[in-house]
Amino acid sequence: MRVLFAHGFEGSPEGGKPTFMVDELGWDVIAPVMSEKGWNIEQETAVLLEHIDSGDFDIIAGSSMGGLAAANASALRPDATFGLLLIAPAFGLAEMWHERLTTSEMADWEKNDAYAYQGFELDMSLAWDFMQTAERMSWPKLNHPTVILHGIQDDVVPIENSRRVASDDENVIALMELEDGHRMQNAKGHFAKAAEICLDESKHD
Repeated sequence: MRVLFAHGFEGSPEGGKPTFMVDELGWDVIAPVMSEKGWNIEQETAVLLEHIDSGDFDIIAGSSMGGLAAANASALRPDATFGLLLIAPAFGLAEMWHERLTTSEMADWEKNDAYAYQGFELDMSLAWDFMQTAERMSWPKLNHPTVILHGIQDDVVPIENSRRVASDDENVIALMELEDGHRMQNAKGHFAKAAEICLDESKHD
Protein backbone atom coordinates (compact mmCIF):
# COMPACT_ATOMS: atom_id res chain seq x y z
CA MET A 1 0.00 0.00 0.00
CA ARG A 2 1.32 3.38 -1.00
CA VAL A 3 0.89 6.11 1.60
CA LEU A 4 1.62 9.83 1.67
CA PHE A 5 2.20 10.83 5.31
CA ALA A 6 2.03 14.39 6.64
CA HIS A 7 3.70 14.86 10.02
CA GLY A 8 2.59 17.38 12.62
CA PHE A 9 3.86 20.90 13.28
CA GLU A 10 6.68 19.68 15.51
CA GLY A 11 6.95 16.24 13.94
CA SER A 12 9.35 14.87 11.34
CA PRO A 13 9.40 12.40 8.44
CA GLU A 14 11.33 10.02 10.71
CA GLY A 15 8.76 10.14 13.52
CA GLY A 16 7.16 7.21 15.25
CA LYS A 17 3.98 7.06 13.16
CA PRO A 18 5.51 6.84 9.64
CA THR A 19 8.24 4.56 11.00
CA PHE A 20 5.59 2.21 12.39
CA MET A 21 3.78 2.24 9.07
CA VAL A 22 6.95 1.15 7.28
CA ASP A 23 8.52 -1.24 9.81
CA GLU A 24 5.43 -2.87 11.31
CA LEU A 25 2.81 -2.63 8.58
CA GLY A 26 5.08 -2.88 5.54
CA TRP A 27 3.54 0.15 3.85
CA ASP A 28 5.34 2.11 1.14
CA VAL A 29 5.43 5.53 2.80
CA ILE A 30 6.42 8.89 1.37
CA ALA A 31 6.86 11.38 4.21
CA PRO A 32 7.94 14.85 3.06
CA VAL A 33 9.24 17.64 5.28
CA MET A 34 6.01 19.51 5.77
CA SER A 35 7.66 22.89 6.36
CA GLU A 36 9.75 22.85 3.20
CA LYS A 37 7.63 25.63 1.65
CA GLY A 38 6.91 27.42 4.93
CA TRP A 39 5.00 26.92 8.17
CA ASN A 40 1.45 28.02 7.38
CA ILE A 41 -1.32 25.59 6.50
CA GLU A 42 -1.54 26.71 2.88
CA GLN A 43 2.18 26.07 2.37
CA GLU A 44 2.00 22.70 4.09
CA THR A 45 -0.99 21.71 1.97
CA ALA A 46 0.99 22.70 -1.16
CA VAL A 47 3.69 20.19 -0.19
CA LEU A 48 1.12 17.39 -0.27
CA LEU A 49 -0.50 18.59 -3.48
CA GLU A 50 2.83 18.35 -5.33
CA HIS A 51 3.11 14.68 -4.38
CA ILE A 52 -0.56 13.94 -5.09
CA ASP A 53 -0.28 15.53 -8.53
CA SER A 54 2.81 13.52 -9.44
CA GLY A 55 2.00 10.09 -8.04
CA ASP A 56 -0.72 7.63 -7.07
CA PHE A 57 -1.44 6.97 -3.39
CA ASP A 58 -3.88 4.61 -1.73
CA ILE A 59 -3.96 6.62 1.50
CA ILE A 60 -3.15 10.20 2.45
CA ALA A 61 -2.43 10.16 6.19
CA GLY A 62 -1.72 13.09 8.45
CA SER A 63 -1.17 13.85 12.11
CA SER A 64 -2.30 17.05 13.87
CA MET A 65 -1.50 19.99 11.54
CA GLY A 66 -0.42 17.44 8.94
CA GLY A 67 -3.91 15.97 9.26
CA LEU A 68 -5.42 19.37 8.54
CA ALA A 69 -3.11 19.70 5.52
CA ALA A 70 -4.28 16.29 4.29
CA ALA A 71 -7.90 17.37 4.75
CA ASN A 72 -7.26 20.52 2.73
CA ALA A 73 -5.58 18.46 0.03
CA SER A 74 -8.79 16.41 -0.15
CA ALA A 75 -10.80 19.62 -0.51
CA LEU A 76 -8.57 20.87 -3.32
CA ARG A 77 -8.25 17.59 -5.27
CA PRO A 78 -11.79 16.18 -5.45
CA ASP A 79 -11.04 14.13 -8.56
CA ALA A 80 -8.01 12.33 -7.11
CA THR A 81 -8.59 8.82 -5.78
CA PHE A 82 -7.40 8.00 -2.26
CA GLY A 83 -8.61 7.44 1.28
CA LEU A 84 -7.90 9.80 4.17
CA LEU A 85 -6.50 8.67 7.52
CA LEU A 86 -6.49 11.63 9.91
CA ILE A 87 -4.79 11.32 13.31
CA ALA A 88 -5.81 14.00 15.83
CA PRO A 89 -6.27 16.43 12.91
CA ALA A 90 -6.00 20.13 13.74
CA PHE A 91 -9.48 21.14 12.60
CA GLY A 92 -10.33 24.53 14.07
CA LEU A 93 -6.71 25.70 13.86
CA ALA A 94 -7.62 29.39 13.82
CA GLU A 95 -9.98 29.04 16.79
CA MET A 96 -7.32 27.22 18.79
CA TRP A 97 -4.85 30.07 18.26
CA HIS A 98 -7.45 32.67 19.21
CA GLU A 99 -7.97 30.76 22.45
CA ARG A 100 -4.24 30.47 23.02
CA LEU A 101 -3.47 34.19 22.63
CA THR A 102 -5.11 37.32 24.03
CA THR A 103 -6.63 39.96 21.77
CA SER A 104 -3.61 42.16 22.49
CA GLU A 105 -1.15 39.40 21.58
CA MET A 106 -3.02 38.79 18.32
CA ALA A 107 -2.90 42.51 17.51
CA ASP A 108 0.85 42.63 18.18
CA TRP A 109 1.36 39.58 15.96
CA GLU A 110 -0.49 41.23 13.09
CA LYS A 111 1.24 44.59 13.60
CA ASN A 112 4.75 43.14 13.81
CA ASP A 113 4.17 40.26 11.35
CA ALA A 114 5.91 38.05 13.88
CA TYR A 115 5.00 35.81 16.79
CA ALA A 116 7.69 34.13 18.90
CA TYR A 117 6.59 30.50 18.99
CA GLN A 118 8.09 28.23 21.62
CA GLY A 119 6.96 24.64 21.50
CA PHE A 120 8.30 21.30 22.66
CA GLU A 121 11.19 21.37 20.20
CA LEU A 122 10.68 24.46 18.05
CA ASP A 123 11.74 28.01 18.85
CA MET A 124 10.91 30.27 15.92
CA SER A 125 9.09 33.32 14.59
CA LEU A 126 5.78 32.83 12.79
CA ALA A 127 4.63 35.43 10.24
CA TRP A 128 1.06 36.75 10.31
CA ASP A 129 0.22 34.74 7.20
CA PHE A 130 0.05 31.73 9.54
CA MET A 131 -3.17 33.13 10.99
CA GLN A 132 -4.47 34.47 7.67
CA THR A 133 -4.31 31.03 6.07
CA ALA A 134 -5.65 29.34 9.21
CA GLU A 135 -8.75 31.55 9.06
CA ARG A 136 -9.45 30.26 5.54
CA MET A 137 -8.42 26.64 5.88
CA SER A 138 -9.43 25.41 9.35
CA TRP A 139 -12.60 23.57 8.29
CA PRO A 140 -12.09 22.10 4.79
CA LYS A 141 -14.79 20.11 3.00
CA LEU A 142 -13.63 16.54 2.59
CA ASN A 143 -14.00 14.82 -0.77
CA HIS A 144 -12.66 11.35 0.05
CA PRO A 145 -13.55 8.43 2.35
CA THR A 146 -12.14 9.48 5.71
CA VAL A 147 -11.36 7.76 8.98
CA ILE A 148 -10.44 9.97 11.95
CA LEU A 149 -8.53 8.72 15.00
CA HIS A 150 -8.63 11.08 17.99
CA GLY A 151 -7.69 10.78 21.63
CA ILE A 152 -10.29 11.50 24.28
CA GLN A 153 -7.59 13.05 26.49
CA ASP A 154 -6.22 15.33 23.75
CA ASP A 155 -5.34 18.66 25.40
CA VAL A 156 -4.04 20.32 22.21
CA VAL A 157 -6.77 19.72 19.63
CA PRO A 158 -10.18 19.21 21.28
CA ILE A 159 -11.82 15.95 20.24
CA GLU A 160 -15.00 18.00 19.81
CA ASN A 161 -13.47 19.42 16.63
CA SER A 162 -13.24 15.95 15.08
CA ARG A 163 -16.72 15.12 16.36
CA ARG A 164 -18.04 18.23 14.60
CA VAL A 165 -16.46 17.21 11.28
CA ALA A 166 -17.64 13.61 11.66
CA SER A 167 -21.17 14.86 12.27
CA ASP A 168 -21.24 17.42 9.48
CA ASP A 169 -19.25 15.76 6.68
CA GLU A 170 -20.77 12.73 4.96
CA ASN A 171 -17.34 11.56 3.79
CA VAL A 172 -16.24 10.74 7.33
CA ILE A 173 -17.06 7.05 7.50
CA ALA A 174 -15.60 6.41 10.96
CA LEU A 175 -14.43 8.37 14.00
CA MET A 176 -12.36 6.20 16.33
CA GLU A 177 -12.27 7.77 19.80
CA LEU A 178 -9.29 6.35 21.67
CA GLU A 179 -7.97 6.44 25.23
CA ASP A 180 -5.06 8.63 24.24
CA GLY A 181 -3.61 12.14 24.30
CA HIS A 182 -2.52 14.37 21.45
CA ARG A 183 0.66 12.43 20.70
CA MET A 184 -1.56 9.42 19.90
CA GLN A 185 0.92 6.83 21.10
CA ASN A 186 -1.84 4.22 21.43
CA ALA A 187 -3.22 4.85 17.95
CA LYS A 188 -0.68 2.88 15.94
CA GLY A 189 -2.45 -0.40 16.52
CA HIS A 190 -5.51 1.04 14.78
CA PHE A 191 -3.79 2.26 11.62
CA ALA A 192 -4.25 -0.95 9.62
CA LYS A 193 -7.96 -1.24 10.42
CA ALA A 194 -8.54 2.44 9.65
CA ALA A 195 -6.79 2.11 6.30
CA GLU A 196 -8.80 -1.01 5.49
CA ILE A 197 -12.05 0.88 6.11
CA CYS A 198 -10.87 3.72 3.84
CA LEU A 199 -9.86 1.40 1.04
CA ASP A 200 -13.07 -0.64 1.20
CA GLU A 201 -15.11 2.53 0.87
CA SER A 202 -12.91 3.85 -1.96
CA LYS A 203 -13.55 0.69 -3.96
CA HIS A 204 -17.31 1.19 -3.60
CA ASP A 205 -17.22 4.81 -4.86
